[in-house]
Amino acid sequence: MALIRIDHKPESLGVNTPLTVVVPEPGETRGVPICDRTVLYLLHGLSEDAGAWQRYTMIEVLAQAYDLVVVMPSAARSFYIDRPDGPKTFTYLTEELPAYLQDVFRIEPRRERTLIAGSSMGGYGAFKAALTRPEKYAAACSLSGVLSARILENFSNDPRMPEFEALFGGLSGLVGGRHDPIRWLEDAAKARASGETALPDLYVSCGKQDDLYPLSVIFREACAGLNVPITYHESDGAHDWYFWNRQIAWFLSEALGKTE
Repeated sequence: MALIRIDHKPESLGVNTPLTVVVPEPGETRGVPICDRTVLYLLHGLSEDAGAWQRYTMIEVLAQAYDLVVVMPSAARSFYIDRPDGPKTFTYLTEELPAYLQDVFRIEPRRERTLIAGSSMGGYGAFKAALTRPEKYAAACSLSGVLSARILENFSNDPRMPEFEALFGGLSGLVGGRHDPIRWLEDAAKARASGETALPDLYVSCGKQDDLYPLSVIFREACAGLNVPITYHESDGAHDWYFWNRQIAWFLSEALGKTE
């Protein structure tokens, strides 16, 4: 596999931004052009960057095993949202980045060959993309993700709260508001029930020793109440790369099937 580091200046972000991409070497394409391969958008958490998944996991080995193109963007501490007064990170992720990859690598953004996953904040971003832009993704995975705005009930004294308040434009209306994953799920379930759109296959995994574990449980129960199919996994594990390294392999095995 080839590991490519790109520094570019997306219009939606307005700042020079690193991007890490894993692509097959020409001799490893097995007759399938890069433009026809499955693409995995892999999102980092709050304290990481575009290189985190490549540094701390076996993602390159997995990319080779599943013939994947893996795209690892940088989103700083944005929670992958569009700020009215700053970077439009969600627009970058869902609109400008796929167009950029098509221009540079000739990768066409086809739903049936597009996956998205992430850890922690990246799980939040992956499910925001999958539930609010379901026509773009075949499957999505949250690993220890921030899957409910009720996180505020457990972290009300967290020193990062002022940062989050500025990011989301206040916290009082976060639960049930447009930044709440349960709200995205409810809206997506209504669209699915009306036949308006099909949802991506949803996968959730979280360690039972993780502080964010209750949020995955809340999301699982919300899916059950709304009759939204979900593949759910929990096991012993904390909020760390030991767990995510194992679980990204679990997701790819579940979503793409085991390789020989």
